[in-house]
Amino acid sequence: MNPLNRLAIIGNSLPRRCGIATFTSDLQQALAKSRVAPEIAVVAMNDPGRSYAYPRNVRVRVDQETTADYERAAEFINAGHFDVACLQHEFGIFGGDAGGRVMSLLSQLTVPIVTTLHTVLLEPTRSQREILGQVISASTSVVVMAEKGRELLQSEYGVPYAKIEVIPHGIPEYPFLEPKLTKAKLGFEGKPVVLTFGLLSPNKGIEFMIDAMPGILRREPDAVYIVLGATHPNLIREEGEAYREQLIARARDLGLDNHVTFLNRFVDQATLLEFISMCDVYVTPYLSESQMTSGTLAYSFGLGKAVVSTPYWHARELLRDGLGVLVPFADPAALGAQVADLLTDHVRRNAMRARAYASSRSMTWERTAERYLVAFDKARHAPLVYANAPPAGRSAIPERHALPPMQFRHFSDMCDDTGFFQHARLSVPDRSHGYCVDDNARALLLACTVGTTADEGVPEALTERLAAFIQHAWNPDTLRFRNFMSFDRRWLEESGSEDSHGRTLWALGVCSRVDSSHARRLWAGSLFAEALTAVERFRSPRAWAFTLLGLSDYCAGTPGNLAARDLQYVLAERLMAILSMVETPDWIWFEEGLSYDNARLSQSLIEAGRSTGKAAYVAAGLRSLRWLMSLQTSASGVFRPVGSKTFGEQRKPPQAFDQQPLEAAAAISACLAANRAQPDASWEEDARRALAWFLGENDLSACLVDLETGGCRDGLHPDRPNENRGGESVVSYLLGLAEMRRAAVETGFNRTSIMGRVLNG
Repeated sequence: MNPLNRLAIIGNSLPRRCGIATFTSDLQQALAKSRVAPEIAVVAMNDPGRSYAYPRNVRVRVDQETTADYERAAEFINAGHFDVACLQHEFGIFGGDAGGRVMSLLSQLTVPIVTTLHTVLLEPTRSQREILGQVISASTSVVVMAEKGRELLQSEYGVPYAKIEVIPHGIPEYPFLEPKLTKAKLGFEGKPVVLTFGLLSPNKGIEFMIDAMPGILRREPDAVYIVLGATHPNLIREEGEAYREQLIARARDLGLDNHVTFLNRFVDQATLLEFISMCDVYVTPYLSESQMTSGTLAYSFGLGKAVVSTPYWHARELLRDGLGVLVPFADPAALGAQVADLLTDHVRRNAMRARAYASSRSMTWERTAERYLVAFDKARHAPLVYANAPPAGRSAIPERHALPPMQFRHFSDMCDDTGFFQHARLSVPDRSHGYCVDDNARALLLACTVGTTADEGVPEALTERLAAFIQHAWNPDTLRFRNFMSFDRRWLEESGSEDSHGRTLWALGVCSRVDSSHARRLWAGSLFAEALTAVERFRSPRAWAFTLLGLSDYCAGTPGNLAARDLQYVLAERLMAILSMVETPDWIWFEEGLSYDNARLSQSLIEAGRSTGKAAYVAAGLRSLRWLMSLQTSASGVFRPVGSKTFGEQRKPPQAFDQQPLEAAAAISACLAANRAQPDASWEEDARRALAWFLGENDLSACLVDLETGGCRDGLHPDRPNENRGGESVVSYLLGLAEMRRAAVETGFNRTSIMGRVLNG
């Protein structure tokens, strides 16, 4: 895959004074410093009658009311061979009714468009809904900064789930400092400081914070409230400084001249960060619930401030779980009480600060830029969407094409004429570790699965080679599969582990039913039946689970094998028994601790229940999987697989690292199995979240996949991805992707599911 070379960003730009201009400039700078460092050209929107001394990267200026300027900008982008255009959308910055003039630009673009929606209205006007629908339809993907935005786009605008990316508002990388270090510099030494920053306008609720100050001063007499920021330019044009003067008069009438300070200036980022760093409590007393994004809230949170806010959408998400304080709208008494509590309770305030700072590390502009780069790459490899595509509420492309394409180059590179290698050094196969039946079985499972989900699957010759390795691994003397083979083709053991035997049976069971070759189906069924005899003596729950997964397919294709059906009941009852012995209301699991491939235990019971008709098996599988997935979802909503450092610990919440692709693949399979057993959009959401983990929606915002080769990094360490790309990882990613593509086809016309909505439009 060629790197992103040229990017066009359409929006406002500094020195224009507005939040969109600040965001555009920050995003551009972060992308310029990224690992890709594309050449970036900015198309800047000018408000009527204004001219700005733009920086050199602003290549085109568009008067918001001049249609010819929009058309000229489209010509510049098309002629410039840009890879992607990134639109910053806000209704007020484009001309025409509801900003509709922007379609004069978008309708002519011949490059993928990734649109960042800075506002998503719950109750738009008819014109706003129509124009936003056109913008979304013209876009390959849309970005929102909060999960509430995704929810509204789906429920109110009918946008397909796969078309929406959630990327939090970026924050600068800034140290965690004590306020006193900057108070002296800014002239507020020794004073408790409360701060609000932003362009001044009536929807900011400043008057209610002023009304709260007398109550705060009764408990903290030296407190000061600083209102930092110029009046919004649009308000200046319409009313001058009338609103600011009203606020000043209000503070004067309450006797607050020495405790409320208005700093009427538009500050640069360095100055802003100093002011935020100085404050003890940051306040956003906004009056509208539908505030989807607040850059000032993100910045203050990212600097580790104790934040008190009204419960608008962005604040509710960012300040959840005690990371800040929410108070009712327009309630100065509640606002004052909470601010005073934090100013006087140093222990609580500092603990809140520390939690906020730690929680915000995934939001730095560096991480935000990485997420945008992933979104740009996905858009570049999706079918191009044009402005005459179906309007919002209908899908422009089916879900299975919105998913990344299946690429087998790295998978093929990991194979030689013997079989599938275990490990790699970076992307180069590492022969020193040889082969194992585990990975060859996984690879055969993938080869069988993609036969019905990809235009081009695993080559027939390679599939036959995988089958031959498994056949050679069979040891008829021990009735077990060997596992490890050195590069010089010497088996290193007579019998492999119970888990590797069970996993091989799983692959054989699937192969016996769905392989495209009739002869290979007969081979797989015969070897499956022969190798099944050893399993009843096994003691490993995962070996039972892997075997059950194979039995579900084998029994469907070979219903006359009563011994296989009997063993299916035996193994399922064993899992039910250990679940009943270990399960408590707080620990709904089969074992005292969590280990690897966890979701396969739940999946095997779900599939066994569907195969045998035993509802109790399905119920137990769903119950345990729901519990597991709740543990594997981080506070920020991303998939967080059970880390390998958790293995062996008893009844403890899982540690976050190291995170491995195997767990994500297992979660995808199990959740899709759950959805087939009990259709529920939440299962598809969990599966999507697990797939998104591969693509950058994870704790490090790091994409693990090379979309051109299909290679996959070996996991996430606390500070970085593991750059090696071994056999288990590439198969895990491709298998998870293949199952998601198959699910997109299977859901067909199921309009109750996310994928069904995508397919139907």
